[in-house]
Amino acid sequence: MSAAGFFEADGRRLSRGGIMLLMAPFFALILFAFLYPLLSLISISFLEPAPTLDNYQRVFENPVYARVLMRTLRIAVLVTLLSLALSFPVALAMAHARGPKAVFLAACVLLPFWSSVLVRTAAWAVLLQRNGLINQGLQAIGLTSEPLRLLYTQGAVVIAMTHVLMPFMVLPIYGALRNIPPDYGRAAAICGAGPLRAFWEVTLPIAMPGVIGGSILVFLTALGFFITPALLGSPQEMMIATLISQQMREILDWPFAAALVGVLTLFVTAVTLAFSRVFRFDRMMGGHT
Repeated sequence: MSAAGFFEADGRRLSRGGIMLLMAPFFALILFAFLYPLLSLISISFLEPAPTLDNYQRVFENPVYARVLMRTLRIAVLVTLLSLALSFPVALAMAHARGPKAVFLAACVLLPFWSSVLVRTAAWAVLLQRNGLINQGLQAIGLTSEPLRLLYTQGAVVIAMTHVLMPFMVLPIYGALRNIPPDYGRAAAICGAGPLRAFWEVTLPIAMPGVIGGSILVFLTALGFFITPALLGSPQEMMIATLISQQMREILDWPFAAALVGVLTLFVTAVTLAFSRVFRFDRMMGGHT
């Protein structure tokens, strides 16, 4: 294909063949670094040594594993809702901020990306321990007479996961709110709408694509979270990623671990496809309708 063949007749837009050629390295990376290893691992769950579904039967018949799956789903929902409640005001402030204030807010949101998840989780472990800053503060103001058990609880996992995943909620919502023209607010005020009604009937519907996109990102990421639940949670509050690691590293039951991976992958794929049929991906990421 000649260089001119990459472009349409107007000389500006890439042809379909040119786009596919440019995307080929990306698709090759996805195929060999993600799909092939994932499918190879899942295939282990069916071969023990003959083809069987016993491993998947164990996942759904054993109440222990069923509770782990339901706990993972519950924590993912809680983290998504809490992230949404905390992120929307931040995104709204970023969308209306200008100058140094906008730079400061953006830096606060992006700053967590400069450190690893392990470092942020370790910081929460320090804050939540018996002699940590939070327990000391509660005792200093007289709310508690002795240290509370904050670490190695489900609450610690939810709080830390929310902190880690909040930027993935803030940025899509911010992108949607930035697309709202300032004239919309003035037009709503002229029509007699107060600030609350203007937010409910103008701002929120237009920002909904960003809300949906951020919620999907946070929810799907929370389903497979490993580091934070492993460090801050207890064995009684195990999530599915920790269970998979335990089956692989300690029990060495790779076929059953592969079955757990297959169940998680199937659920994530089903959620993604369900939302993609209702909302276009450009809408989910806060683009124009």
